[in-house]
Amino acid sequence: MRGKQAVRRQITPDPKFNNENVARFTNLIMHDGKKSTAMRVIYDCFDIMEKKTSSSPVETFENALKNVMPTLEVKSKRVGGANYQVPMPVRGERRFMLAARWILIATRAKKGRPMAQKLADELIAASKNEGDAVKKKADVQRMAEANRAFAHFAR
Repeated sequence: MRGKQAVRRQITPDPKFNNENVARFTNLIMHDGKKSTAMRVIYDCFDIMEKKTSSSPVETFENALKNVMPTLEVKSKRVGGANYQVPMPVRGERRFMLAARWILIATRAKKGRPMAQKLADELIAASKNEGDAVKKKADVQRMAEANRAFAHFAR
């Protein structure tokens, strides 16, 4: 590794719900620096979720993230001229990023409705352990389990 390790920036919690994960998720939704638009999408999504589930939207959001976060993933490792898919545990920061990314990919794949509504549907589905993002997590976990024979290559 060259140079210094990048310093971790402190993200200020979301102003409405005072939750850091909501603020990080807002930053991932944001396009072209339009944070107010991203925040409007999140808040509209949370309003829709509150109407549909009649429970706390932040709780549903946290539960959805927890259900999508992977514990294992495969990394490609070259050993003696062959590439092996080696199962590795996923660090906490990366777990959040993967979960958020998969939820957004699943949301953006759906067409024909406003972003807030698509996001609310995907988060509600993920909190119930269903939906495209949870399916992606299951695929990644299954791949790691299938390659458990190569776990001894992990360092």
